[in-house]
Amino acid sequence: MLNYIWAGLIVSAFVFALGYDVNDIARDTYRNGRPLPVELAFPAGYDSAARRVPVEIRIQPGTYASFYRTDQAPDSVYSGYLLQTHEGSLLRFDAAARLPEPLATIGKVSRSRDEELQGRVAGFTPRAAAAGVIFEPVRFIKLNAIAAAALDFARTAAEIALGLIGVLSLFLGLLKIAEDAGIIHALVKLVRPVLRPLFPEIPPDHPALGMIALNLAANVFGLGNAATPFGIKAMEELQKLNPTEDTATNPMVMLLAINTASVQLVPPVLLLALLGLQINRLIFPIITTTLLSLVIAIVAARLLGRLPGYRASDPNRPASQSAAPTD
Repeated sequence: MLNYIWAGLIVSAFVFALGYDVNDIARDTYRNGRPLPVELAFPAGYDSAARRVPVEIRIQPGTYASFYRTDQAPDSVYSGYLLQTHEGSLLRFDAAARLPEPLATIGKVSRSRDEELQGRVAGFTPRAAAAGVIFEPVRFIKLNAIAAAALDFARTAAEIALGLIGVLSLFLGLLKIAEDAGIIHALVKLVRPVLRPLFPEIPPDHPALGMIALNLAANVFGLGNAATPFGIKAMEELQKLNPTEDTATNPMVMLLAINTASVQLVPPVLLLALLGLQINRLIFPIITTTLLSLVIAIVAARLLGRLPGYRASDPNRPASQSAAPTD
């Protein structure tokens, strides 16, 4: 079901983007192929033999507003330079220029290798200050943005997955050593009084309690990378108690709810690295917020588990309750 929801969201995003882009093309929002009127001034004088001539670019607010049909106003003067080639002249704005819309969006398409907004100069003569600038055509901005974001996040997901391989191997190896040494069994006896009220369906001496304890301890002390393999192992142990393959049991739901709350007494390592000593100001809000979220998660999991609809889908419900009534 979740896959269908994600597919629906993706298709909706593409349909919305396509509609937005078609509307831009119909309204000619970016004035593709039309020269934007500008005024050029050369502080150091104009040299027709020079390849690169510094220039000041003036765009009248009224002209800009009527040309692009917008209420955004450009700066009075932009710095840049005129690049003169055998094929014609190119006008390049300074890379640090603050451009209003839609010129800022045009700058993402019509730009140089140095990330400078550039356009082809039309109607320029050394004697006249007025000229026109024709930028590269801008089409399907939203669709291209969605495609670029999809590729970027796909690369990010691959990097995260590869980075987790080492972490999972390390902690799962340590977990196997602890299991063979009997540490997990000793940990189960230690945490049984605390976890049994939250997970009454788990047998008292089952190793799942030890995995859950390690997972929660890693979350409490801000060790997110260590909590991941412990949580995966805990779910594997809980699945051994699950009579079905496609429905979560109450202990699985409770563990997921507690992990989502992510109660923390020690700030995450990443947050410490970013904020340093300033993290002291956030310790109390972090503890308070995560403690309240933990209480809400536990109460919500308990209450939802008692509702008839959820109780009927519980894989561990008694056989007498799951049997259909007969006449």
